[in-house]
Order: sequence, then structure tokens, then C-alpha cells
Amino acid sequence: MTTNMQTVQARLITHLKELHLPTFRERFSDLAEQARNEDASFEAYLLALCEEESEERRLNRIERMVRESQLPREKTLEALDLKRMGRKVGLQVRTLVQGDSVDRRENVLAFGNPGSGKTHLLCAIGHELIQGGRRVYFTTCSLLVQQLLRAKQDLRLERLLKRLARCDALIIDDIGYVQHDRDEMEVLFTLFAERYERGSVLLTSNLPFSKWERIFKDPMTTAAAIDRLVHHSVILELNISSYRMEHAKARKGKAETE
Repeated sequence: MTTNMQTVQARLITHLKELHLPTFRERFSDLAEQARNEDASFEAYLLALCEEESEERRLNRIERMVRESQLPREKTLEALDLKRMGRKVGLQVRTLVQGDSVDRRENVLAFGNPGSGKTHLLCAIGHELIQGGRRVYFTTCSLLVQQLLRAKQDLRLERLLKRLARCDALIIDDIGYVQHDRDEMEVLFTLFAERYERGSVLLTSNLPFSKWERIFKDPMTTAAAIDRLVHHSVILELNISSYRMEHAKARKGKAETE
């Protein structure tokens, strides 16, 4: 390499650092050599650099969004036995992962017995939404209501609600799994009211709507909460046996035959 070329490359690296183009900096030399060998145009060379920079930034952005989402990394669509959940649920999920329902601020409500795969299903949808560039946040209902209650007590509930509002999809796991007192119920209802037609709520529950008065304590509040969630929603019914119980029985049967 000539001294002049070395000087050009050194100056180029300096400018690329200032412009915050790390992939350009790492790849421009290799791609330039490839372009010369293929007799590619300057425009084609520049396009190749831009495409690699854009892809690297996309991957970094997705990684950051996955980390911020608090989603369990192992609960992906690839790791889910979707066939076990039935044809109807399978078709619904294939539509939901495209993200149009979240863009329309629709909710997704997954009902089923403990161990039926509700949490994994919504987490898998969440991961796919992130791949499409949408912001997702996952939390258990018990943790969420405690966060909301502490924020209310510290006079920062509005700030927390605004932060949650930046998420395109808020996944709430196990609503109704624990019993809430009236103060906790009120902040949870406030969240649902705040997100109504402004952002999607994806939630799992072992309780049918007929038993939601256990959560919200009051018939009127219960009806209002259900109304806000059901309006513009997709309901996933997982009427299947416990995945964990099936595996436990399979392991026991295998052990007995050995």
C-alpha cells in the first residue's frame, strides 16, 4: 500500500469515527478490494457499505429492545410447540406476529389453565413484534401493580404511565393469579384506562371474565375494565392440558420402563 493510500485511509477512519459509522470503518477496506476485483461502480460500493451499516444498526437496535423489554429470551416462537395449541390459535398467532393488530392498538387476551403455554405464547409474539421494530415490555401483573402503587405513593404515577405509554405492546402475565387490594386494583384500572385505544395490552389469565370481580372487587369497575380490554381485542383460548404436567408424566413413564 502506498504512503498516499495509507494517508487517505487514516483520514477516512478519522472522519468515520467522527460520523459514528463503525461498520463503514471496519468494512470499507475489504469492500473496496472486493469492488475493485469485481469492477463494481462507486455507487455499488457505497450501496454495499450503507447496507452493511444499516443492517448492523438494525441488529443492535433489536438487541437493545429485547434487553429493555424484559422478555424471557428462551420463550421464542421457534421454541414453542404451536401445533399443540390447535389450528385456530395457530392461525391467530401467525396474524398477530405481523404486528398490524398492535399498530391498530388492539389487545390480545390469552386464557387457559395453568401450564397451557399462555406466557410462552405471548412472549413469542412479543419477540416477533420486536423483530418488526415495535417496542414491547413484559412484566407479571403482581410486579406491575406494585410498581404502579409505589409510583402513586411517590407522586410519580403519571410519569410511570407516560413511560409505559412509549411501549407499543405491554405484556402483563398472570392477571388474577394473586388477589389485589383496592388500592392496587385502582392503579391497575388506571393503567387500562390510560392505554385504552392508545396502546396494546397483551395479557394472560387463568380466570374467565365471569370471575374477574375477584381482581377488581367492584362489579362496575370490573365491567368497565373488561369493556376497555375486550373492545378492539383478539382472544386466544388455550383449552389444553398443562404442558408441564404432560412432561412430568412422560418423564415418570420413561423412568418406570427403565
